[in-house]
Amino acid sequence: MPPFHRGGNQGIDSYVACPGPRSHWRQSWAGSRACALTTVLFASVRAVSHILTIRRGKYYGLKILGNCQLRETSELTRMSLSFSDSVSDHSTVLRDGLLRSQACCRALPQVGGLLWDLPVGLAPPTLSKLWSGWQGLCTCCKCRGEARTPRNTSHEASLLRSFWLSDESLGIVGTLKLSTPGTLNIEGRKGLWFRLRKILLFVLGLYFAIPFLIKLCPGIQAKLIFLNFVRVPYFIDLKKPQDQGLNHTCNYYLQPEEDVTIGVWHTVPTVWWKNAQGKDQMWYEDALASSHPIILYLHGNAGTRGGDHRVELYKVLSSLGYHVVTFDYRGWGDSVGTPSERGMTYDALHVFDWIKARSGDNPVYIWGHSLGTGVATNLVRRLCERETPPDALILESPFTNIREEAKSHPFSAIYRYFPGFDWFFLDPITSSGIKFANDENVKHISCSLLILHAEDDPVVPFQLGRKLYNIAAPSRSFRDFKVQFIPFHSDLGYRHKYIYKSPELPRILREFLGRSERERQH
Repeated sequence: MPPFHRGGNQGIDSYVACPGPRSHWRQSWAGSRACALTTVLFASVRAVSHILTIRRGKYYGLKILGNCQLRETSELTRMSLSFSDSVSDHSTVLRDGLLRSQACCRALPQVGGLLWDLPVGLAPPTLSKLWSGWQGLCTCCKCRGEARTPRNTSHEASLLRSFWLSDESLGIVGTLKLSTPGTLNIEGRKGLWFRLRKILLFVLGLYFAIPFLIKLCPGIQAKLIFLNFVRVPYFIDLKKPQDQGLNHTCNYYLQPEEDVTIGVWHTVPTVWWKNAQGKDQMWYEDALASSHPIILYLHGNAGTRGGDHRVELYKVLSSLGYHVVTFDYRGWGDSVGTPSERGMTYDALHVFDWIKARSGDNPVYIWGHSLGTGVATNLVRRLCERETPPDALILESPFTNIREEAKSHPFSAIYRYFPGFDWFFLDPITSSGIKFANDENVKHISCSLLILHAEDDPVVPFQLGRKLYNIAAPSRSFRDFKVQFIPFHSDLGYRHKYIYKSPELPRILREFLGRSERERQH
């Protein structure tokens, strides 16, 4: 198959083949609900864990090394151990699984050798974890985890230490060890099955907790959609685009609304690279009135306008003779404000108007990528409704609407068949005012439309891009405009954000935008 196949005027006419605000009190209330829910869920997980760890007829192991005598009583739930030395007698009693040791520091027994296995009947059916730990400290030496004999043997201090035993079905054996004269140590080990079971219970508890947490706190879902808190690459100064290899780029800030500031990059065509050196913002603004067309680029979620793949696209477009104007929405990068669909759209509208006020009759194209396609169709629909449409709209890796994209996203795979998936995960998105309804917006757009999508896109499925094209192509609003869909073969490996690497991209843009310019003039 040749690299491209030409189709009709309307349709898939080329194919890239393989060459080989909520208020403050509401936010606080939502945070309180989240904390309370998290506490209850973790308590439930612990309760389930305790229920599942009821002993199963195993023996409880307790190793005691020391000069001691064993005395068994008639009650199965009680047994006494008597420690003795040359000074005085001290006793340790096991009752209901609780070992209490009361002794004088100076009178601890010497090293001996006795191994004692306690039968199951000596422990209650509702045991907790292996050790609750040593309770308190030795009053004479303030040691932790052990009791030492003070140097002053006339000093007497009473010790009270308690711990819980657990069973070998959990792979646990407790050890009470008298290692040296005057020293008391506790040791314990946990088996592999015990660790695996705790991990499994934690994962299961977390799996069931997440849907309820998202349902009660819709703001979490909004954060996951915007991912504006993910700043990649880290440690870059957005005020210095030249650090990213953009030596013909100027950084400045615009203010769409009060208390909202957005950072903007303006990259001039590569042919002006030398002239742009050392120039200020005024020179860059005046350059928009030159004969070169302008592309307003709207990036997707996560990262900033300085993302690696975005910078590479700026370079490609600049080399083709375009001005490239891009910005970070409010809440992204160094822009100030709280993210929302309405706010992102208004930021884009403000930048577009700012460009049009300085560009004269130069064509202005809008390019949206991923989540930015939702912002782009919102913007273009609004521009068409006020009868000031852009010269063309380019959508890279678009989706139909945010609900379908969320359901198709790889992160939702583990919950896709979860009972009530729509209610738990999708309804909170809608209730947060997030729609990004590309499928509805394209029905009200009256300008040329180009859709670029890679077949191996793992983030926005290729089927959603094709579905959007199938909705737009027969729309009456595109009756007098070109609608084109360019799929990129999966073997090319362009995935979600590397279409800029295509050697055919310059020709695609030149042909499409050139045709759009002729349509605009007619």
